[in-house]
Amino acid sequence: MITVNGVSLRFGDKKLFEDVNLKFTPGNCYGVIGANGAGKSTFMKILAGEIEPNKGDISITPGERLAMLRQDHFEFDEMTVLDTVIIGHKRLYDIIQEKNELYAKADFTEEDGIKAAELEGEFADLDGWDAEMNAEKLLMGLGITKDLHDKKMADLMGGEKVKVLLAQSLFGSPDILLMDEPTNHLDFRAIDWLEKFLLSYEKTVIVISHDRHFLNKICTHMVDIDFSKAKMFPGNYDYWYESSQLALKLLNDKNKKSEEKIKELQNFIARFSSNASKAKQATARKKMLDKLTVEDIQPSSRRYPFVGFTPEREAGKDILFIEGLSKTIDGVKILDNISFTVNKGDKIAFLGRNELARTTLFKILMGEMEPDEGTFKWGVTTTQGYFPKDNTEYFEDNEDSLVDWLRQYSPNEKDEAFIRGFLGKMLFSGEEALKSAKVLSGGEKVRCMFSKLMLSGANVLILDEPTNHLDLESITAVNNGLIAFNGTMLFASHDHKFINTIANRIMEITPKGIVDKMCTFDDFFDNDELQKEIDAMYEA
Repeated sequence: MITVNGVSLRFGDKKLFEDVNLKFTPGNCYGVIGANGAGKSTFMKILAGEIEPNKGDISITPGERLAMLRQDHFEFDEMTVLDTVIIGHKRLYDIIQEKNELYAKADFTEEDGIKAAELEGEFADLDGWDAEMNAEKLLMGLGITKDLHDKKMADLMGGEKVKVLLAQSLFGSPDILLMDEPTNHLDFRAIDWLEKFLLSYEKTVIVISHDRHFLNKICTHMVDIDFSKAKMFPGNYDYWYESSQLALKLLNDKNKKSEEKIKELQNFIARFSSNASKAKQATARKKMLDKLTVEDIQPSSRRYPFVGFTPEREAGKDILFIEGLSKTIDGVKILDNISFTVNKGDKIAFLGRNELARTTLFKILMGEMEPDEGTFKWGVTTTQGYFPKDNTEYFEDNEDSLVDWLRQYSPNEKDEAFIRGFLGKMLFSGEEALKSAKVLSGGEKVRCMFSKLMLSGANVLILDEPTNHLDLESITAVNNGLIAFNGTMLFASHDHKFINTIANRIMEITPKGIVDKMCTFDDFFDNDELQKEIDAMYEA
């Protein structure tokens, strides 16, 4: 168990936390959420003992081991993959090294023998005999194949290193597990494995993530950092979000009678009570819901951007025809004889283990790259709006204010009030709208790109990883806006919920062609026979 006692932290004049009191207990998974800059990662570092609070303290049950997911991908470059995992349990790793040094001594003394016996006893107590096997199981589960286990970390790709560091944090079943964005750079199969692992994990897990599906699947509680406080709620992310939105609605409905508000609350309770069986603590959450009153739920201080797309005209029946597209880059065939037809109203999610294939296809369709072979033809009534994966060229060395930056993409209306209105929808109001385009953060650039896209009036959208760099609030707004969009979409994303709630058609680009299914992402991903067929297309 880990307990937070009266923790407060300031950085200069900025107050991050004030008098935070929380208790994290075994068998539960806690999701830490909060707006960008609220202090989520800082809070995690306080729990790990890497940052000292100004006031208060963190206490851990004596004898319990804490592990934290490391983000430095180069720290273990000189170690083998297997050793990098095992060093996640530092004491066990040190015992192994000390044993090896003792047994390698040419003049092994009686004293050395006594020391070795002590080490062997502790080694056995820490499950040392199964250490390599347990490390291999974690690596294999995350998709790191056996042929990589003896390689140096420096020889691995970036995504592979992420998986090894994740295995390192899980190794040895730490009593308290801290994870900051564990799903970053993981493929859907690795995320699914991690979800299943954590669902059966009986220790204490505290996690920060922008992946709403992940939070919904694993979390028994949410810790919301807001108003310089950290408040704990039973339930997953959807429960927290729905309750905070209900609270905001009830707060704004000043003229609504008390009994009407109570009725809305009762409906909310009924909806989540019926879903409570999915949580580890179903009974506890049911009791909490039964006691809930209108006064108990509180609105969040979060600000959600508005994302909405209105096509200037409706597209006709013909949208896009693709025939035999192929493309080789740096000697590697990225697209091989790709053919398909896009129908009106399709919202197609493109999957594939080679992300470059999706990006290349989108660039060809937008005229930014020429195919080596094949053709494509857009319907005459279509207009395309494009959200590229890399937006650097739109902002690099651009001295324009955001008002001037967005004005150049407004086809009809150049009035500053109109432009400011669009920027305001994406939370750039007042002086924020006069910031220079070149100084924006990653998330701010993405919000600007969505302003540009909304102004386009396109009836076909091509979106390459549109939720990258966004916070949960912006992801939710984009997700809702694209669900409501009544045009046609081609998109790629790593966000499970985003794909599942938007797509009505799934395409996976494999080395042996396209797998094309009219279904939801869950239906596609949960079809074991289909997944075996796809695996074979990669292995052939």
